[in-house]
Amino acid sequence: MATLKQAVADTVINKTDNNTNSITNMFKITIHMVSSVDGYIAKQDNSISWFDTNDSYEKGVSVSEHDAKEFLKTIDCYVMGSRTYEHALELSKSYGWAYGDVPTIVLTHRDLPVERQNIETYSGDLNKLVDERLKPHYQNVWVVGGAELTRDFIRFKLADEIRQSVLPMILGNGVPFFNHIGQEQALHLIDVTAYKNGMVELRYEVKKH
Repeated sequence: MATLKQAVADTVINKTDNNTNSITNMFKITIHMVSSVDGYIAKQDNSISWFDTNDSYEKGVSVSEHDAKEFLKTIDCYVMGSRTYEHALELSKSYGWAYGDVPTIVLTHRDLPVERQNIETYSGDLNKLVDERLKPHYQNVWVVGGAELTRDFIRFKLADEIRQSVLPMILGNGVPFFNHIGQEQALHLIDVTAYKNGMVELRYEVKKH
């Protein structure tokens, strides 16, 4: 089965995407999530065995290990919720820490264990986080879970892009990607990429006006 780190890398690379922040020098927040066809991002038991679908699509593109590493270098900060962080910590015991040495901010009101120097916790206002902590220091920020944090970034119109990587799997139940957002949000389709493992990445711009 692919490691969590490989799953993160393999689902976000589009070789035709030349509009990277390294070129434009623009600040951008991207929400990224791997989901099932029926929109779930996690099973009830938080297992990731469903990431390994054993499917194949001949017309799909493939990603080399070098491409994956180079792409991940363009992400200079991860933001995640407390439960996503705790799940990543648990998985790191078997697969290693998926987010490497990239600065990672965990949003929580709890006293969580911090085992790496590049990880910090934050419990304040999301707008202040973006304006005072993220924009002055980073360009390419990725929000990687969970559903409640995704909801808030969309509600407050703080996200610029959504990348949803859909695996060829129906889970039937679990944790939904978009959970009770409570409002409409128009999107603009930027790109669609199909991969050899049957996964399809949908890349959207979040319209803010």
